[in-house]
Amino acid sequence: MRLTLETSLSKAINREITAWRKIFLDSETSLQEKIFKGWRQIISYAYNIYWRTGNECEQWIRIVMNRETTILIENINPAELDVLEISGKEWQKFPFRSYKSLSYPDLDICSQKLEEKFDLIIAEQVFEHLLWPYRAGNNVYDMVKPEGYFLITVPFLIRIHHCPVDCTRWTETGLKYFLAECGFPLENIQTGSWGNRQCLLSHAKDGICEYYIKYWHSLKNEELYPASVWALAKK
Repeated sequence: MRLTLETSLSKAINREITAWRKIFLDSETSLQEKIFKGWRQIISYAYNIYWRTGNECEQWIRIVMNRETTILIENINPAELDVLEISGKEWQKFPFRSYKSLSYPDLDICSQKLEEKFDLIIAEQVFEHLLWPYRAGNNVYDMVKPEGYFLITVPFLIRIHHCPVDCTRWTETGLKYFLAECGFPLENIQTGSWGNRQCLLSHAKDGICEYYIKYWHSLKNEELYPASVWALAKK
């Protein structure tokens, strides 16, 4: 056991030494970039300590979106809802009456729909990756019960991230009218968005979503710089 711990510690130390060498011994990297990368390395240690001391970690870019979408769902009596989540399990611990999650290839939402109907269907950070989002939206509409709901979240001003493809972005207005084209009445669609330049610049520098630390990361919303967009549509 002691040998195993010593070996693991040795590997961890060697890994960190290698990381710092790459930062400061790279002759092609400017001093400014070396300082930035070194700072990011220190921040990563802070995240690790923060998480290991029992704090919940969420990506900065998702904090407000998660809070606001949770409020939306809490307001529609979740204990009475039969729920389907598409390509994800973010909501599996929520107190729904029933919950299931289906992902590709078990469900190709662009070309398939279930006979089963649901009170709520959730697609979190999914539709930007679909080649045929309107087909998918129509299939979702058909699977929602009368007076049921569809919760959708999507990114906006973040880099392309192939999974396996990245196709589409929507503003709040664009998302609202997209859902209306799929059949949901305009007056039954609530939308929201959040973002600020500080968060977007942090993400743009190296494509990493920083984990939120209270008092360190701003949650100010700059409406012209949305990082995430969401909507709740009622059939």
